[in-house]
Amino acid sequence: MSINGWIATQIGDIAKFTSGGTPSKQNTEFWGGTEPWISGKDLKSHYLNSSIDTLTPQGFAKAKKAPEGASLILVRGMTLLNDFPVGYAEREVAFNQDLKALIPTNDVNGLFLSFLLAGEKHKIRQLVSTAGHGTGRLDTNSVKEYPVNLPPLPEQKKIAQLLSTWDKAIDTSEKLLANSRQQKKALMQQLLTGKKRLRDKNGVRFSESWHDTYLTDASQIIVSPVDKKIIPGEIPVELCNYTDVYYNNQITRKLSFMKATAKKSEIEKYTLEKGDVIITKDSETPGDIAVPALVAEDLGGVVCGYHLAIIRPNRKFLHGPFLSQLLSTPQMRYYFFTLATGATRFGLSVGGINKAHFKLPNLIEQKAIANVLSSADREIETLQKKLDCLKQEKKALMQQLLTGKRRVQVENAQ
Repeated sequence: MSINGWIATQIGDIAKFTSGGTPSKQNTEFWGGTEPWISGKDLKSHYLNSSIDTLTPQGFAKAKKAPEGASLILVRGMTLLNDFPVGYAEREVAFNQDLKALIPTNDVNGLFLSFLLAGEKHKIRQLVSTAGHGTGRLDTNSVKEYPVNLPPLPEQKKIAQLLSTWDKAIDTSEKLLANSRQQKKALMQQLLTGKKRLRDKNGVRFSESWHDTYLTDASQIIVSPVDKKIIPGEIPVELCNYTDVYYNNQITRKLSFMKATAKKSEIEKYTLEKGDVIITKDSETPGDIAVPALVAEDLGGVVCGYHLAIIRPNRKFLHGPFLSQLLSTPQMRYYFFTLATGATRFGLSVGGINKAHFKLPNLIEQKAIANVLSSADREIETLQKKLDCLKQEKKALMQQLLTGKRRVQVENAQ
């Protein structure tokens, strides 16, 4: 059946399926070269020309290979329980037995086929079954019988070209974002340790020594008992909970706070103030201790929830935005873990937090450092939003182009 030049067919009719394999692991002459051997962990990228595990020319000669232009799909593995990864071979590659290579027929563009498969991933993943040991399994025959609509070859090529152009823009944005994150990490390493000193408003470089300061001497530590509950007779409040802090560097009104209730005395004591730094107080995972978030604006009465601690800086000695940046470094996260107690669940007590001490610059230098790092954060946030927007627009474009809802102009179509 043909609709607007598109033909209803099945994946098995437009591609040949081949299986992969693994050259002998015992033969050291096969492994560690420069030839790609694709496995499931390489399918995080759509474009395949290199791999984590590699083969020597001898191993590559023995391996099962997919030609340039083939699509590689995962048919066995835990990843299938959440995703259906698809890759496009930009060169001849070897691949393992957890994958299938789909070699397109003469009237099918290989890059278009890879996008077509990726565009149908949510529906194809519904074909996944679970093996006895909990691993996902995708039946090859089910994939072969999966129905698709195929446009004429010139239109396939044009669609593939358009989508690959979007992928290049996404790749560029990802590299810019990674570079900005790396630059900020390097800045933090220098500025928050005093290895690099900034200049004051008069252009004079800061030179005053940093002083070892106990956190309890420069701030008030407040641990909230308010839990996510609704109790008749108590006052309705908005609650900042553990996940609000864990997943956000800043706490603002943009967040959707949980509804709860609290006593009047609790509201008076545990309502968050602009400039507070909130940290996660306990967790089953050591790395999740003392994750910080800055209260970046007046929240209008939001109460701090259970499993969190408020560090309320004395504004004569400690700048909240600086403290939030300082606590987000890996060194500080590990340091606070050493102050925690517990065997299966790790927790910080008020006493444990009060023991924390570190070197601090004067307040003026703290503010200067925080301004530089906050500027870097804003740049990262802008790049992340741009990247998210590009991905969303590409996803919408795929849904239109790969279903024929939106047609492309094909010049000199034969």
